[in-house]
Amino acid sequence: MGFLGFSFLDFIDILLVAFLLYQLYRLIKDTVAINVLIGVAAIYLVWKLVEALQMELLSEILGQFIGVGVIAVVIVFQQEIRRFLLMIGSTNFTRRKALLRWWRVQDDDSSQIDYREVVKACGAMTQTFTGALIVIEGDSKLGFYTSTGTPIGAQVSGSLLESIFNKNSPLHDGAVIITGPKIVAAGCILPLTEKTNLPSRFGLRHRAALGISEKANALAIVVSEETGEISVVENGQFRNKVSLEELQTILHPSN
Repeated sequence: MGFLGFSFLDFIDILLVAFLLYQLYRLIKDTVAINVLIGVAAIYLVWKLVEALQMELLSEILGQFIGVGVIAVVIVFQQEIRRFLLMIGSTNFTRRKALLRWWRVQDDDSSQIDYREVVKACGAMTQTFTGALIVIEGDSKLGFYTSTGTPIGAQVSGSLLESIFNKNSPLHDGAVIITGPKIVAAGCILPLTEKTNLPSRFGLRHRAALGISEKANALAIVVSEETGEISVVENGQFRNKVSLEELQTILHPSN
C-alpha cells in the first residue's frame, strides 16, 4: 500500500473503466448521441462545481435534474445501450460459433447457406448495375425485421435473388434476409445508421446495411446501383470494392 492506498485492484478497476469508456466512445462516435453525452457531462461537472462552492439552491436544482436525467439518458441512449449489450454478448467465441453455424458449409450442407448462389447473384447484378441489399442472419434473430417484408421461404438461389432485385420487381427496394439455407423474406425494412460521417456516395442501402450490422450480429452485402461495386458490412464496419473472390472468402472462410 502506498501513500494514497493504491492497490492492484485499483489498477484493474481503472483499466476496466477505461475499457468501458473506450467502447462507449466507439459506439457513439460520429452520431448525434455524442453531443448529448457531452451536454450531460457538462451539466454533471457544473453540478459538482456548485456543490463544492456550497451554492445550495443551484446545487439542489442541478441535483434533482441529474437524478431525473438518468432515466432520460437511458431513453435517449436506448439504441446505444442495446448495441453495447449486444457487443458484450457477442464475444469472439459466440461469433465464431455463429460463423460456423450459418456461413460455413459443413457436413450437413442441407442446413447451410449456399454461398455460391449468393456470389453468383452478386456477380450478375454488378454487371447490370442492379442495386441489392442482402442480409445474412448470424446469432441475432432478425424476426422483427423479417416481419416487415414479404415471406419467401425458398432455398437460396442466384436466379431468385436476381429476380427479387430486378428494377421491375415490387420488392427490389427492400432487403432480402437469409436464414440458414433459405431466403425467409424480401422487401424488408431495416433501421438506418445514425452515423453522420458517411461518404456522400452512400445511399439508403448502405445506411441500412450499416444500421442492421450495428443492431444485430448479421452480415450485410450491398451492390451499388450507381457503380456496381460490392460492399460488405459486419460489426458496423464497411469493406468497400469487394471482389467476387473476396466475397466468396468472406462467406466461406474455409476456402
